[in-house]
Amino acid sequence: MVFYISHFLFPVPVALILSMTATILLTGGFHEDGLSDVCDAFGGGWNRDQILRIMKDSRIGAYGVLGLILILGTKFLTLDSLSVPMIPLALFAAHALSRFSPALLTFTHEYTRGTPDSKSRSVAKKTSLSDLFLAALFAFIPLLFFMDWKVLLILPPMAIAHLWLARYFKKWIGGYTGDCLGTCQQVSEIVCYLSLLAVWR
Repeated sequence: MVFYISHFLFPVPVALILSMTATILLTGGFHEDGLSDVCDAFGGGWNRDQILRIMKDSRIGAYGVLGLILILGTKFLTLDSLSVPMIPLALFAAHALSRFSPALLTFTHEYTRGTPDSKSRSVAKKTSLSDLFLAALFAFIPLLFFMDWKVLLILPPMAIAHLWLARYFKKWIGGYTGDCLGTCQQVSEIVCYLSLLAVWR
């Protein structure tokens, strides 16, 4: 909505920045914070205990800063490369689809930080099958607005990215944390934009 209104007043790059800013303000940067914590933890930790300890630290390090710069920069450049009519559809679809990835991870994997000092104890509850189905329904409905079967081609890359992250988290920490869920959302969103650009370039 922010992009759709602002692109009538400003150049597309400015409208995109305003749209991205509005999203971060709306969510409180929750998912971006998770991504930066994961970059710091897995970049600087060598075992499960180190990774979890670094992830819990509220300070941001070099890996976290680099991760945020790269993912926000990639998001901006990819959206700016799409045609103007495609951008609102891409934003709508990516925000919906990317939120299915964390829901799926909480259904298939176990919460790995079972300590009382956890910042994200609310995500420790396993997603039920009915909740997962509802999440999938809301995630895939936006694809209907494209009115083109080619949009389905974005699903395999998103599935591959999700499976890789799930396997990576399982290997190193035995499951997921709240920060891992935020990372899944951000990576899934980026892969969605990149896939749309590849399909409609």
